Amino acid sequence: MAHYAFLDSNNIVTEVIVGKDETDLTHDWEAFYGAIRQQVCKRTSYNGNIRKNYAGIGFTYDPQRDAFIEPKPYPSWVLNEATCQWNAPIPMPTDDKFYLWNEANQSWDEVTG
Repeated sequence: MAHYAFLDSNNIVTEVIVGKDETDLTHDWEAFYGAIRQQVCKRTSYNGNIRKNYAGIGFTYDPQRDAFIEPKPYPSWVLNEATCQWNAPIPMPTDDKFYLWNEANQSWDEVTG
């Protein structure tokens, strides 16, 4: 079993489906599903073995990186080129407390109560 993402004309994921595993060599499954929907179709995987990240609705497919990239959560966050995931400009504390990013202050605020 494999998963496939359909892309709109701006390379934004519109839907993810379960489909045939590409070990079944009877078809190019990306082309097969894409032809049915008349959309570009790209395989994705939960474990990130294909195209860096599992595709979700609203993610962008970047053909130069051959990767799915989630929407940028905050203007200050920077794309990690190796993982194609967004990182805060300051690492989140690792003290087993809960934190939320505060974009206005460019800091991690502890969640209390």
